[in-house]
Amino acid sequence: MAVTSPATTKHYLLNASVIVAALGYFVDIYDLVLFSIVRIPSLQDLGITDQAQLLENGVLLLNMQMAGMLLGGVAWGILGDKRGRLSVLFGSIFLYSIANILNGFVTDIPTYAILRFIAGVGLAGELGAGITLVSEVLPKEKRGYGTMVVATIGISGAILAGIIGEYFGWRTAYFIGGGLGLLLLFLRVGVYESGMFKNLKETHVTRGNFLSLFTNSKRFWKYLKCILIGVPIWYMVGILITFSPEFGVALGVEGTVSAAKAISFSYLGLVFGDFASGYLSQRFKNRRTIVLIFLLLLSISIGLYLFSSNLSLNSFYILCVALGFASGYWAVFVTIAAEQFGTNIRATVTTTVPNFVRGAVVPLTFAFTSLKDGVGLVPGALLLAVISMVIAVFSILTLDETYGKDLNYMEPL
Repeated sequence: MAVTSPATTKHYLLNASVIVAALGYFVDIYDLVLFSIVRIPSLQDLGITDQAQLLENGVLLLNMQMAGMLLGGVAWGILGDKRGRLSVLFGSIFLYSIANILNGFVTDIPTYAILRFIAGVGLAGELGAGITLVSEVLPKEKRGYGTMVVATIGISGAILAGIIGEYFGWRTAYFIGGGLGLLLLFLRVGVYESGMFKNLKETHVTRGNFLSLFTNSKRFWKYLKCILIGVPIWYMVGILITFSPEFGVALGVEGTVSAAKAISFSYLGLVFGDFASGYLSQRFKNRRTIVLIFLLLLSISIGLYLFSSNLSLNSFYILCVALGFASGYWAVFVTIAAEQFGTNIRATVTTTVPNFVRGAVVPLTFAFTSLKDGVGLVPGALLLAVISMVIAVFSILTLDETYGKDLNYMEPL
């Protein structure tokens, strides 16, 4: 499987590596957001009907999934630099596919929690491995377009998840997600390992040393900033959208907000946002400025969401689209992380960074539930938004611009 791509194939934007990475991310996102979509119906089917218990158990299961992604991100990232990008790409797809099929058979909360954790571990590997592979097999002038394709196609998986979760039942939705992942594994033929990684294997340079990110202060702060610029995206997904039914009640929305529809509409916005941010970062040859623009748009969208009142359902869902679009700098954010570090630690960084961002949902939800009880649902969410946005803006302003950077170098460890 670790075969070097012929040089001639590296100049095609839609080569096998880009297509499989994009489809893998499509299934990854489908499974990633599926619990948020089926949270209420699945818990009700398991005998939980009290509103407070629905929220409490929902937070528990979401945190188990995100904790799995935190640990899985580290493990897959190290493997990506030691064993290769393809090993992680296909190994992670296999693990989360099996876990999600088993989710369709759960009958109690403890089993549900364990399987969400295992699914989280599997979901942690695909994006980082895919983005690393695409970044290394495409010319530096095109890799931004490659990661844009991966993110745009991949994020649309949430739309399918919303449709399946809303109309086909939660158990069927899990079965379909797992089945899609296993089906994707048959498409691995024709996908080549990164030539940069093959050259790296022939040297004696240390690879995948996760702890090295913490032993050098400059490297550590650069790594931490890469994580912090993405936190507002998962604040939007993990708080505002996941708990949109509760916000709908608090904001006086006319009608019952469907979490499945809120997620589908927000990810519809994300599809267009990721395409726009990826294209603009290539068009203007600048990633930092584009991220700053999208952070400004996200701040405005969050304000409109939290300060709205007595909206119709359609107006609320339009706000979800706006939140999604403004959060659509995910592709650029992950590309920035990949471009900041050398080949011998790139997969470790590119896999752990988005998973630490996703894992930030754990402290965010704990803080949110505490603030909700203390100052209220909306004020608590607003306070978290301000903190995450200020930190993200500072982080992107103090990172180096990486557009067009030559990635064929080693990180001194």
